[in-house]
Amino acid sequence: MTIELTMAAWALVLAFVQILLFDVARTGQYGLKWNMGPRDADMPSLSPLAGRLKRAQDNLFETLPLFLAAVLIAHAADKNSVLTALGTQIFLGARVVYVPLYAFAVTGLRSLVWIVSIIGLGMIVWAILSP
Repeated sequence: MTIELTMAAWALVLAFVQILLFDVARTGQYGLKWNMGPRDADMPSLSPLAGRLKRAQDNLFETLPLFLAAVLIAHAADKNSVLTALGTQIFLGARVVYVPLYAFAVTGLRSLVWIVSIIGLGMIVWAILSP
């Protein structure tokens, strides 16, 4: 398996971990009875930590389809290269670092790390579109 596909698989693991982190925080706030129930009642706002974990998850889910599509296009078009390998590693590494930065409300640096992840994604797209 190529490094690009391996990074895509690890990105899916990261997505699953982020789902679990948010669910644990939310269930910790609302309780197991709420989690196992129909969730019909309006609930109070999420705690700051649970809210940040949810927003970090949403943020990943905005870029994950683009990342996966870029990796698959590069693979199908036989455009894998040092640029795509590095781009996938930068994207995934930045996304992993992003989670605790968001969870613990580290401002400024969190946005910089997000930009780094987008640069990694851009590197993959650049490689795809280059002749």
